[in-house]
Amino acid sequence: MAATAMFPLETVLFPYTPLALRVFEERYLKMLGAALESHEPSFGVVLIERGSEAGGGDTRFRTGTMARIVEVAATERDIELLVVGGERIEVGAWWNDEAYPTAEVHAIGELRWDPALAPLRDEAEKHVRRVLTRAAMTSGSRWDPNIEISDDPLESSWQLAAIAPLGPIDQLELLRATSLGGLLARTIDLTLEAEELLKATFDHGGGAGDEPGLTA
Repeated sequence: MAATAMFPLETVLFPYTPLALRVFEERYLKMLGAALESHEPSFGVVLIERGSEAGGGDTRFRTGTMARIVEVAATERDIELLVVGGERIEVGAWWNDEAYPTAEVHAIGELRWDPALAPLRDEAEKHVRRVLTRAAMTSGSRWDPNIEISDDPLESSWQLAAIAPLGPIDQLELLRATSLGGLLARTIDLTLEAEELLKATFDHGGGAGDEPGLTA
């Protein structure tokens, strides 16, 4: 099996969700060059467990997502990418990191939509957008509460998980969902837990954060 180029990040990439990236480290510029030579340029993204994105020496979680490259722009200092999450993957084994990280990966089966889940999906959207609005007023938000999501129920279920104001470990739990109903239910649960933390922050005089948002 051919090695898959990997880009470990401090961010979880979800299926059907855009992510803007800035590539400046030499090994990832090499990875990008190799990826762009393929018919459908892509690479795998996994969450870093310990360490940082730059410099190497990090340890990584094994569940991730294939990132499909949709836009590339060069600046004087780096390369700016826009990718969209594709199929979920599980790393079977890490290969040599000498040039850039590579791994043997296996696809994780796609979740299936059931029309009976429509009320749960609508409830998830209601809670996620409400808590995003609260996050924008208290701790800052990575996404606009009014951001448009797909009309496709499967795609929008993943997008709601992606924009929910959660930390990366909670996001990784959602990425590992084994059913769409489980994904939606857990998105609601974790979003409500996040809302309680935001309320506590607001009650103790916390203000809006200075961290820039991630826009689609």
